[in-house]
Amino acid sequence: QVQLVESGGGSVQAGGSLRLSCEVSVYFLNCMGWFRQAPGKEREGVALINGDFTTIYADSLKDRFTISRDNNKKTLYLEMNSLKPEDTAMYYCAAGKRWECPGLQSGNFNSWGQGTQVTVSS
Repeated sequence: QVQLVESGGGSVQAGGSLRLSCEVSVYFLNCMGWFRQAPGKEREGVALINGDFTTIYADSLKDRFTISRDNNKKTLYLEMNSLKPEDTAMYYCAAGKRWECPGLQSGNFNSWGQGTQVTVSS
């Protein structure tokens, strides 16, 4: 089973930036994604990147967030800019079931990291 370890979370003021990383335990070419869950809310998909490096973003985030991957380093990234207080959440990395994931549904992913907390203050 793929093991995932997120890092890079922290506290930042509104308008700031953070880059999250997710280290993967094995050389992995299937789709990968980022999800987030705020207190009292359901988990939501943020972005995914397929094996061919095509990407899908949540509509509300695509102008501020960028997902990327370095397969040689076995690492997934999420660059987050112009952060807002409503971006505060636990962010999770996920490994997909197939080379290309059709969308940001949790069912497309079968391995999850423990999460990294992002807190944005106003």
